Amino acid sequence: MTRDQATVAGLQALSHIAADEDLFGAFLDQAGTDAADVRARAMNPEFLGFVLDFLMQDDMRVIGFAAGQGIAPEDVAMARRALPGGDTPEWT
Repeated sequence: MTRDQATVAGLQALSHIAADEDLFGAFLDQAGTDAADVRARAMNPEFLGFVLDFLMQDDMRVIGFAAGQGIAPEDVAMARRALPGGDTPEWT
């Protein structure tokens, strides 16, 4: 996946999160920010990596997002790897 494709996926993920009031609230809490800051940082690749990290913390979030986009859940992880910080090893 190219970085441009990953950026689009990150923006789509952000839109998906923002469309769900409860999920967006949890995202804002975890990010320690507000909606205005999210809008200002939406095109920042590092921030989009954080968006995908947040999504990937819960399998149901990933599955719901992927189903809504018509993509495979694995594509979310591929997008994350293409953005800054995504090359760090997973440690679960």
